[in-house]
Amino acid sequence: MPVITTIQDLKEIYQRRVPRMFYDYCESGSWTEQTFGDNISDFAKLRLRQRVAVDMTNRSTASKMIGQDVSMPVALAPVGMTGMQCADGEIKAARAAAAFGVPYTLSTMSICSIEDVAAATDAPFWFQLYTLTDEDYSDRLIQRVKDANCSALVITLDLQILGQRHKDLKNGLSAPPKLTAKTIANLATKWSWGLEMLGTRRRGFGNIVGHVSGISDTTSLSAWTAEQFDQALDWKKVETLMKKWGGKVILKGILDPEDAKIAAKLGVDAIIVSNHGGRQLDGALSSIRMLPSIVEAVDGKCEVWMDGGIRSGQDILKAKALGATGTMIGRSYIYGLGAMGQAGVTKALEVMQKELDTTMALCGHRDINDVTRDILYIPEDFEGHWA
Repeated sequence: MPVITTIQDLKEIYQRRVPRMFYDYCESGSWTEQTFGDNISDFAKLRLRQRVAVDMTNRSTASKMIGQDVSMPVALAPVGMTGMQCADGEIKAARAAAAFGVPYTLSTMSICSIEDVAAATDAPFWFQLYTLTDEDYSDRLIQRVKDANCSALVITLDLQILGQRHKDLKNGLSAPPKLTAKTIANLATKWSWGLEMLGTRRRGFGNIVGHVSGISDTTSLSAWTAEQFDQALDWKKVETLMKKWGGKVILKGILDPEDAKIAAKLGVDAIIVSNHGGRQLDGALSSIRMLPSIVEAVDGKCEVWMDGGIRSGQDILKAKALGATGTMIGRSYIYGLGAMGQAGVTKALEVMQKELDTTMALCGHRDINDVTRDILYIPEDFEGHWA
């Protein structure tokens, strides 16, 4: 393994190793990608307050997320088509997360199925659910999640309609990739990825193909998903899903204080401040900018996490300082997975934990749970003064 000191190191290996359409699927946003970029750059606007002559011994990054012990306040976010970034990617990511002591969230649009991941891992994982118009399939999916002993349901709220992602359209994104002249030319340069993919049977959407009548190939699947995202989703339907599940619920995609208040009243365990990684409403504010006002609006009625733009342990610390109980990382662990498989996910987590631990100490703290916004210098207009 080469010397890896940052998430950027993993990203560079990832870009060389993974086919272009799957790299672009991960590393892109919708429309102009303004929000995608702001998610990352807005972290840099927050500066850290150095403290000295403070006892730095016996440090701990350990915390809890919805009552679950975690080695640091991080969970692996749901990422569609993870099994196309690396053969059996969802299984490898879940195993790395469990060994490191952080939660893993499986996407509805995963390549490895719920049953695949449950059979290949020992620790309970979380499952992310899209709200779909096919109620029968949705009910059966929830039952499969229960049967797999998943410990929490993450309901995504910000994908009622798909934001246009130009690169995915131009690349003809599909799983498995369609063999056009352009695709074949690119795949020919990614031979190590190709050899690994030849060694697995998992190359389609495992949670859907074989579980929905009439879905047998990627063409029909694309048509089905385009029709199935529930544009009529409202809070009543969210409440119905919560009752059907009956366990711990996390709502993902909250970006407005008023929505956060409504979510908290439903009795959810946590909400995730998120703009879908800048892949939905381009022009929306970054997750880190919106975090403080949402924490204030919720007023302790449920946990508040944030997702979007986290590329370092310092970013995790900044989110924690602004009131987040926990964070979710997506692209940061996908870079590691695509670069080096399960070992790469572990390396990404190690890099981030070391950055988190060292920075926390240099800011004068030994326990991540004691960190507050007093470690930050925050621009006066950080949350914005909007007319």
